[in-house]
Amino acid sequence: MVLQQFFLSPLGLAALAVAVPLVLLYLIRPDPSRVELPTFRFLTEEERQQSTTPLLEQLSRSLLLLLQLLIILLIAVSLATPYVPVSEREAVTETVLVVDTSASMATAADGDTRFDRALSEADAEVTQRTSVVTTVGRGTVALRRGSPSDARETLGGLRVSDAPGDLRSAIAQAGTIVGEDARVVVLSDFAGEGWTDAVATLRARGISVDLRQFDRGGETNVGFVDRRFSGAEVTLSVKNFGDSPVTRTVSLGDSQREVDLGAGDVATVTVPVPAGTSRAQLSPGDSFATDDTAYLAAPSDPTVDVLVVTNDRNRFLTTAFEVNDQVDLTVETPPGAIEGEFDVVVYSNVEPDSLLPGNVETGRDVLADGGGVAIQAQESFPEEYGDLLLLEPAGLSQAATIQQTAETDLTRGISFQAPDEYVAGTLRSGEALVALRDGTPLIATASRGEGRVLYYGYIEESSSFKFNAQYPVFWKRAAFFLADRKPLTALNRETGDTLRFDAETIEGPAGQLSGSRTELADAGIYATGTRRRSASLLSERESDVGVAPISDRGDEVGAVVTEEERTVPRPLTEFVVVGALLFVVAELGYLRRRGDL
Repeated sequence: MVLQQFFLSPLGLAALAVAVPLVLLYLIRPDPSRVELPTFRFLTEEERQQSTTPLLEQLSRSLLLLLQLLIILLIAVSLATPYVPVSEREAVTETVLVVDTSASMATAADGDTRFDRALSEADAEVTQRTSVVTTVGRGTVALRRGSPSDARETLGGLRVSDAPGDLRSAIAQAGTIVGEDARVVVLSDFAGEGWTDAVATLRARGISVDLRQFDRGGETNVGFVDRRFSGAEVTLSVKNFGDSPVTRTVSLGDSQREVDLGAGDVATVTVPVPAGTSRAQLSPGDSFATDDTAYLAAPSDPTVDVLVVTNDRNRFLTTAFEVNDQVDLTVETPPGAIEGEFDVVVYSNVEPDSLLPGNVETGRDVLADGGGVAIQAQESFPEEYGDLLLLEPAGLSQAATIQQTAETDLTRGISFQAPDEYVAGTLRSGEALVALRDGTPLIATASRGEGRVLYYGYIEESSSFKFNAQYPVFWKRAAFFLADRKPLTALNRETGDTLRFDAETIEGPAGQLSGSRTELADAGIYATGTRRRSASLLSERESDVGVAPISDRGDEVGAVVTEEERTVPRPLTEFVVVGALLFVVAELGYLRRRGDL
């Protein structure tokens, strides 16, 4: 329709029909009374003879009618919403900025980072209403429809993290808050895949999505991409993302290893883990410094000192400890005196008449110092155990079946077998991790102040679990659990993980954090009291910072168009309404001059 090229609502022109009754009223209105003056009689008769179209002459002489017709015309045009086509960027008043805060945006080139340049351009894209979405987590809304000053303040408070980002989810999050007449601007290096689907989804909804890429630097990046622990050693993987061979030196504590890497090669280096906190370093560094460092946290004393108190040396138990190079084992036979400092005390096959109160007091001292005590089931328990024994014994029983096994760090992945014979009873305190069908705890734990207590319900002579390959695994975990020594895999995490601490205040790499549950956004050491955790960027996808221009990505949907050039109608209604008001003022002025007001 031709009118739709000029009006958004052509139906509004129907208001012009109001002009018809107005003209009719002017035509049928009564003529004014005439008084003939002889002096002008011949002049008026001559004037009537010269007038060939008296009807048109009457209309043309009515200025008031003309003004009213113009007012009706302008009102009708305003109802029809006239417009002119303009660039969408000039007309939009609301913008959603998706700012990539992932680690790869810290890549430096010519004195600044990709993130710095992204923030500078984001500031220029601020409109009357601006929302800001970052790639933290699965897309975080930092500001929703804020003023220009709020938007610039929010942008100024953003910082690049050391964790991988989720650009796809951030763009999808922008789609949930974008208004009907708003546009989305994505500022990123566009490393990785998956985000093109989110862009295509928004554009399919008719939403304008502009892509701003910042991809300078990073073509010769070399970084840590993996870290694996075995005993007291760590194996670090280093990858060359560049197109040329390089040589790097890996340093950790007193160890140094040199690796030669071809284009795209990965090399591994295995070195001892120093006690306490440390960091592995790649040298020389490059434009992406985040993956040139891997942080490590280990116990200040990596060895767990275990004391086994027994009158019948259990070779299965002692062997399980001896094969663990992180355990220093001592075996004592009561009623002999016990000397030394230990992290864990295990009472196994102890003769009730031989156990001295001092032997049990050794276990209580270990508990008071934050260590642990384990008691193994036997036919008759010494009374000296007291509250260290978590079981209230009720005699021997047979034909047991496993009823439940709780999923904990101590029991996960271990298939506990039902014992042939066991000590039946109820739990005095603590928690049953493995229970038999009659409710008897087979494996139970409890806290005692700063220490921990373990009940092991297998009678060694009546149990086949000691022949299980998982038997030494269980006792290795038990030693670390009772000594409160986390395995190195638990102490060292990747950035982007969420970790729960046992304190409300945490000292992080970038300052103090509040709340026991913390996302590890920064690489470095997280500390609560005497506990330490590390976080490092170990992401091959995030370290691949030498990204190609998005315009070179072939026929990926939505990726080849970085900025959509679309026109939108800019309504002119306000200008037409102002014109109508001006003519209303003119009509009032005319009426006043004529003496009708």
